[in-house]
Amino acid sequence: MGWTDERVELLKKLWADGLSASQIAAEVGGITRNAVIGKVHRLGLSGRAKSPSSSSPRPRKARSSGMMRVSRASMRGNTALAYDYEAEPEPELIEIPVEQRKTLLQLTEKTCRWPIGDPGSSEFFFCGGENANEQPYCAFHARVAYQPMTDRRRDKRSFRS
Repeated sequence: MGWTDERVELLKKLWADGLSASQIAAEVGGITRNAVIGKVHRLGLSGRAKSPSSSSPRPRKARSSGMMRVSRASMRGNTALAYDYEAEPEPELIEIPVEQRKTLLQLTEKTCRWPIGDPGSSEFFFCGGENANEQPYCAFHARVAYQPMTDRRRDKRSFRS
């Protein structure tokens, strides 16, 4: 079905009333939500009435004290870790010999593909060690990447104490 004058007028009225594109599509019938959005854009409609739910911001949930906090530096792969708990060393902190390090183009099916550092920095590299059991990682990084479910649950409980 095309956009008749009646359907366009109904669209304008419903849009001004603050209905969502999905609600308008259901009300008009025979069109999709994306068709409504496209027509609204082409008509240059704006100045919608705000619905009561969207005008007031929702209150945020309070963080539980057991949540892990990680600094932005550690998220970028830097060695300055700032955890609120005692943790074993990060895989990036283990010294990897320079001759073992690989760039993306040097990786093969037999080399460890564990990324080390910030991909945007010139010091970024992949582990490059011999991979274990046809996995994408060496034995050490495979242990980090593939932890049994019970170990992950135990580790999560230890963070909350």
